[in-house]
Amino acid sequence: MSNTDPNSQNDPEMVEGSENVAPEAQKLELDDINEGMDEATIDALSAAEDATDKEAEYSLEEEQAEEIADLKEKLLRAMAETQNIRRRAEKEKEDTHNYAITKFARDMLNVSDNLRRALDSLSEEDREIEAIKTFLDGVELTEQELLSTMTKHKIEVIAAEGEKFNPNFHQAMYEIENLDVEPGTILQVVQAGFVIADRLLRPSLVGIAKGGKKKTEIHIDETA
Repeated sequence: MSNTDPNSQNDPEMVEGSENVAPEAQKLELDDINEGMDEATIDALSAAEDATDKEAEYSLEEEQAEEIADLKEKLLRAMAETQNIRRRAEKEKEDTHNYAITKFARDMLNVSDNLRRALDSLSEEDREIEAIKTFLDGVELTEQELLSTMTKHKIEVIAAEGEKFNPNFHQAMYEIENLDVEPGTILQVVQAGFVIADRLLRPSLVGIAKGGKKKTEIHIDETA
């Protein structure tokens, strides 16, 4: 007598049959499940699936947009740095061109000073002597040629006499009592100053008017 229960889960035939359920049968089961749901539930599930898909799609687009923005920022920084390097290189090149002869220019100022001292040492009487006058003309031409050559290399004399004192270009050596001009006006130039391009090469040594008010003119009424 057999003890095998026809409804037993351990029946080999039943186990084997459950594993080999046809796809059509599985589809029928899914259809039965769908039929058991109302339309609202099905719509809710569909909406949830769509929302999940859209969220995943949006997350991917957002990530790509952040990467693009990061790349743009890096590109702009690289371009700005390249531009700064180019500007610095151009500035260094210009400075080298303008100021490479600075030391030589300072040495040449001594030559200019000596020529000017030679000219200033002559009195008016000496200038009338024919031999000295000819020599004087040659020295003046030499000085003018030197200053002209220096100007070609952007080495120029600083305007001083009659100008307002500027500590950036002038150095005051003494004060002169003079109430006919405004205080701080340069009245005398002891030694000429020079600039090379826009940079100070040597300040002008000057004497300036001493502070004080201008004299007030006294008007006498002669009709009284």
